[in-house]
Amino acid sequence: MAPLKGFFHSSIARKFWMAITGLFLVTFLVVHLTVNAFTLVSAELFNEAAHFMATNPLIQVMQYVLAAGFIIHIVMGIRLTLQNRKARPDRYAMEKAGANSSLGSRTMIQTGILVLLFLIIHLRNFFVPIKTGNMGGMDDYTLVTTLFGEWHYTLIYVVSFVLLGVHLNHGFQSAFQSVGWKDNRWKGLMSGVGTVYSIVVAGGFSLIAIYHFLF
Repeated sequence: MAPLKGFFHSSIARKFWMAITGLFLVTFLVVHLTVNAFTLVSAELFNEAAHFMATNPLIQVMQYVLAAGFIIHIVMGIRLTLQNRKARPDRYAMEKAGANSSLGSRTMIQTGILVLLFLIIHLRNFFVPIKTGNMGGMDDYTLVTTLFGEWHYTLIYVVSFVLLGVHLNHGFQSAFQSVGWKDNRWKGLMSGVGTVYSIVVAGGFSLIAIYHFLF
């Protein structure tokens, strides 16, 4: 039992769980983006999709699993960052490593925290009113488009998703490496897929918000 306990407390185990929870969140973002894209088609379609998401028992359970996964992802990320900094206290070594790493890898903790702060704002503006029914007589579509009509909220929303895109660009690749997919034959492909995914997600959410702000 001791070796098993040691494994679950090791940096390898933390990276593994970071990868699993990260990939789970990656899947959620695709679903969320798809539902948001329905606002570009019609209010009725988006309201139907939002109603399905809010009443489907499986999705209701999964939203708490998602919340737990996100919390684990954040906690593991902070612990790994502090662990890495403790292991490399030499400032010169850190700067040298930074020169040979991507912006995404160097700012994972910062972008993660900023995205978390945005998520709190986002939940307060969307999730809480919908869950409590305190929407001022508005339907889901009207709530979304009303918020996107405010320039400051749209600006925060777009900046946050740009930061998320930077976070995802590195996180997507490192997640596959952490679960054992390190073959050089696939490394380039995963890098390309990660870049495309991060651009689609960040760009998709941002363009939807800008569209509703302008029109």
